[in-house]
Amino acid sequence: MYTATVGARRYTFPDLKTLMAKATPLRSGDQLAGLAAETGEERVAAEFALADLPLSAFLQEQVVRYEDDEVTRLIVDSHDKVAFVPVSHLTVGGFRDWLLSDEATTPVLTALAPGITPEMAAAVSKISRLQDLMVIAAKCSVVTRFRNTIGLPGRLSVRLQPNHPTDDARGIAASILDGLLLGSGDAVIGINPATDSPERAHRLLSMLEDIRIKLDIPTQGCVLAHATTTLQLIRQGSPVDLVFQSIAGTQAANKSFGIDLALLDEAREAALALKRGTVGSNVMYFETGQGSALSANAHHGVDQQTLEARAYAVARRYQPLLVNTVVGFIGPEYLFDGKQITRAGLEDHFCGKLMGVPMGVDVCYTNHAEADQDDMDALLALLVAAGVNFVMGVPGADDVMLGYQSTSFHDALAMRDLLGKGPAPEFEAWLARQGLMDKAERIRPRDMPGRFRALLPAASA
Repeated sequence: MYTATVGARRYTFPDLKTLMAKATPLRSGDQLAGLAAETGEERVAAEFALADLPLSAFLQEQVVRYEDDEVTRLIVDSHDKVAFVPVSHLTVGGFRDWLLSDEATTPVLTALAPGITPEMAAAVSKISRLQDLMVIAAKCSVVTRFRNTIGLPGRLSVRLQPNHPTDDARGIAASILDGLLLGSGDAVIGINPATDSPERAHRLLSMLEDIRIKLDIPTQGCVLAHATTTLQLIRQGSPVDLVFQSIAGTQAANKSFGIDLALLDEAREAALALKRGTVGSNVMYFETGQGSALSANAHHGVDQQTLEARAYAVARRYQPLLVNTVVGFIGPEYLFDGKQITRAGLEDHFCGKLMGVPMGVDVCYTNHAEADQDDMDALLALLVAAGVNFVMGVPGADDVMLGYQSTSFHDALAMRDLLGKGPAPEFEAWLARQGLMDKAERIRPRDMPGRFRALLPAASA
């Protein structure tokens, strides 16, 4: 039981998951689940109690029972006690203060990451301002490699997302061409297929491979099919670079996605066996999002932000190349407006980076949310300043297949110019060789390189 007094009233919270939920900044998903604080005063009381809680308490009490959930077992059994020692004496509030101090340098935070559980990361995020989340995340560095190097300081990578409602090859090729000319695609050229047909996925993978080889692009392609589909494609010899899968923070939520840890183990081993990486072997790509466990009725009474952090424990097990929270995609039922989306995006990035996960963010919203592109512009700038590994590049910022608003190729280019960020170094050198950079080393295409012109006819054929 946890208690705190605010004014003349004493508040009592029966267990850790209730305390965490009541301390969470307001969001519609927790209200929908009946978990949110009923008043602002109750939320402040929970924050006080949480700030005074020793970090070691998270090793004694679990928000989802160990016996009932393989994600909890993963968190407990993989906890690095040696890495945890430097902060083991701190409370959640003391941990926040230490993270903001000069003592918490990038090398120190890198060594600490295996000792931080998702619940610890979520707890400190709940008592942090947006500025705190940015300052601390900016000190965390998580670098991954496959055909290029993602996450280096001073870099911002972009997933080129050329989705098409009917998977039309010519339309996809046009979007890829557009993105490459504007410097997108170093994180991955990743297509969400309109169906999960293995035959369709194979054709799209073959198309990506053809484009990559013809243009000699130092990047990776991915068709965001289910992991079981990708395993089938690997067995039949399709050119698979990365295994994609949506993941969540409870066993039951992952079951609703049709996965468990054993399946992800199998998929990673199959992808590693292909040895298609040239500079590294990070072969997994995961997507997450606050509210997914609630959507599946698999939240166990735990708030959505804590469950999101638990998804990063799943991701961390597989040393992924890319992880991104699709922050506003699920809808206003979970993140009601621009304010809640902004807070969630910075929380997710902070928690993932603190845990040693290579975080990107799909800065996005659905058309029925109380948000607009101004909100996304603000969140994008805050995330890039905080050192996000990658963002999305969608033609016109409007995904016509998935039906939501994200960030465009021009948005990413603007952030690189504004905040002095470059693409992945191998990809940047490739852009220079294609004549797509000016004398000031900015991405400024003056003309379409001849080899690019062959993309559209090849796709049509």
